[in-house]
Amino acid sequence: MGCICHAASAVVVVPRAKHALFSSTSCRNFVLSSALGPQHRFCSNCNSWGISWRSGTTAVTAKADEKQLFKSPNLVALEYADLNIKYNGSEVVGHVRTRQHVNPLGASFLKPAQLPDWNEIFRDPTLPLTVDIGSGSGRFLLWLAKQNSDLRNYLGLEIRQKLVKRAQLWVKELALNNIHFMFANATVSFQQLVCTYPGPLMLVCILCPDPHFKKRHHKRRVVQKPLVDSIVKSLMPGGQVFIQSDVLEVALDMRKWFDDESVVLQHICAIDPFGKCDDNGWLLCNPMGIRTEREIHAGLENAKIYRRMYQKMQI
Repeated sequence: MGCICHAASAVVVVPRAKHALFSSTSCRNFVLSSALGPQHRFCSNCNSWGISWRSGTTAVTAKADEKQLFKSPNLVALEYADLNIKYNGSEVVGHVRTRQHVNPLGASFLKPAQLPDWNEIFRDPTLPLTVDIGSGSGRFLLWLAKQNSDLRNYLGLEIRQKLVKRAQLWVKELALNNIHFMFANATVSFQQLVCTYPGPLMLVCILCPDPHFKKRHHKRRVVQKPLVDSIVKSLMPGGQVFIQSDVLEVALDMRKWFDDESVVLQHICAIDPFGKCDDNGWLLCNPMGIRTEREIHAGLENAKIYRRMYQKMQI
């Protein structure tokens, strides 16, 4: 449970969850909306979201506004507020279900993705590359790309074509030239894509992949030995792999595959003395600077997020 920051008006506190758009050593409120009615605030010291109402607002209105804020889409909008995306893309791609499970072993998904012209999609294709496998809506990667426009390139691989199409519309809207989304099955296309990239591969993210709960469907999970081998082979020394899931079984499965590469990969807590892990070796915080949409949804359900980060050693 989050704490209530010192504000003159009444504050409703969202359960404790890091919102990395702001950081500060002092306890202060960041107002995201100055309109009449609820003001969305984040207290960086308390590490919690809250809403304050101007004096005179009725309790009934406050309760309704609080209930509305606690809906996942609104919390996602707050988390990614500085992207300032205006266009939802529904006119072009129609309704989009982010959490729709897809069978990656279906015949239509086994065709290798067409190799891009890196000089066409990136302003500088020699920059270090981050690949997000299963990029979902793309907001997470868009935020990173906007923050690091001159430092890194970002490639999102997603198996749901509607999500890719909408994400590319957002890339165009934001006029970013260091990010690209591709319709691709990472199991099939990862190796051939990254091996043609002119710059170094420095980070691979696999965040809350489809769990495929049924035992007979485990073979559909994205993290399997061939993909792990490709990632380890393609990463530059010092490059990193970040995995996370809100499903313990899936997190343990991914962890096993990457822990088995201990000759080449080392967990970040073994390298960084300031790395904070729990007693079971899971990272306590998301090191990327912002939560994924799935993390936000999981937070509403009080679900734990299981994270690991590995770094390729110098050999």
